[in-house]
Amino acid sequence: MRCGYGGVTAAVILAAGASTRLGEPKQLVRLGGETLLERAVRVAHEAELSPVIAVVHDAALIERLQSQKAEVLLNRRYYEGMSTSIQSGVQWAEGRGASGVVIMTCDQPAVTAEHLRKLMATGQLTASAYAGRRGVPVYFPESSFPELLRLKGDQGARELLRDAVTIELPGGELDIDTAPDLAEAIRRFQ
Repeated sequence: MRCGYGGVTAAVILAAGASTRLGEPKQLVRLGGETLLERAVRVAHEAELSPVIAVVHDAALIERLQSQKAEVLLNRRYYEGMSTSIQSGVQWAEGRGASGVVIMTCDQPAVTAEHLRKLMATGQLTASAYAGRRGVPVYFPESSFPELLRLKGDQGARELLRDAVTIELPGGELDIDTAPDLAEAIRRFQ
């Protein structure tokens, strides 16, 4: 999608986590007839983000996502933290001329295409708001890329969001990390 300043906005879907608390790969958990990762890719396409980039740590996901017209990056450094996935996706998007990125995860079933479009429409750093905090999905304009590329460890971009504009994401606090989270997602979204 073209953002407020005329450039193309890419989606960077962070899906390289090991899912240790859930006990199974959350990327492959089915909800409403599709996996969580397929759902995230679909929603990004519906928001007209391009390219849609999924950063994974399991090579088995690559073929499955290419059929959804997603660019799939294999992050062999995923164990160093979320920052390595953010860097991989942002570098790839920047190299293809993106003037903004929406960073999102695959485990937030409340995210809609409409919400992603609202984030981008501001043309400035804009985070989702839920449960009294700022978080993903987040729209980062190109001016934020250098800071994203300097991130370290598993904190993600949380520190960069302190002064971000926010848009409320109803239900955004539900991310699927545990079996009870999954049960709640099935109850709400199946």
